[in-house]
Amino acid sequence: MGAALRRRKPPWGRKTLDAGRSTPIAKETRRANAICRIGVFYDGSFFAYARRYYYQERDLGWLRYLPLHAFIEAFIAQKEQGYASYRVVYAAWHQGLFTSKNATPEQLRFDRNQHHDLMHAGVEPRYLPMSQTQGEKGIDVALAVDALQVGLDGKIDIAVLVTGDGDFVPLVRALNKQGVRVLGVYFEFQTKDGKKSFINERLLSVVNYAVDINALENDKEYKQVFKSLFRKNLDFEGS
Repeated sequence: MGAALRRRKPPWGRKTLDAGRSTPIAKETRRANAICRIGVFYDGSFFAYARRYYYQERDLGWLRYLPLHAFIEAFIAQKEQGYASYRVVYAAWHQGLFTSKNATPEQLRFDRNQHHDLMHAGVEPRYLPMSQTQGEKGIDVALAVDALQVGLDGKIDIAVLVTGDGDFVPLVRALNKQGVRVLGVYFEFQTKDGKKSFINERLLSVVNYAVDINALENDKEYKQVFKSLFRKNLDFEGS
């Protein structure tokens, strides 16, 4: 994880497979008049860990979905030129959901704000019931099935995996076989107690594109974009 930041290259500076490189002229003409359809698949626990880090430890605010989607659209426009426009047309959140038995009032508040954010951003919540003793299981399978179904149905051109889990390597390869390119979105950081958020190197090596959101903070061109990803108030303020 984080080769971009460590090597002082732009956080998206990766040369990888471009399935459209040898596209016939007729197809390129159709593409110029088409929307590049983007599907975003959230590994909920991975994203939530980053959000808590930014909110509680860094005091930057609450990480938001719509500004992140806008950045993703702009990023893909740089990589996949030739489309008329770029739009997130599908987004889903995959996470295990525990009962409220041992939840604190603060956790319940976080969850309620999370639900409102998902609804207003058009992100479909896909929760799986979790056992208090066995922990979160089956989320990677559910996310992979969702991404494959959407990809095989021809509903997206680009799949965005917000995760760092190396178990998704087979999913990336399967999507590529269907002509769906994959962008890996991740957060590389280390907390005060030494815990790390990162992307697995195997996953990093197979995705078509990758971007470390945390690296945007130190990029002069994208500092303001990074700041725009957050709102200071935890509580949802929409109507």
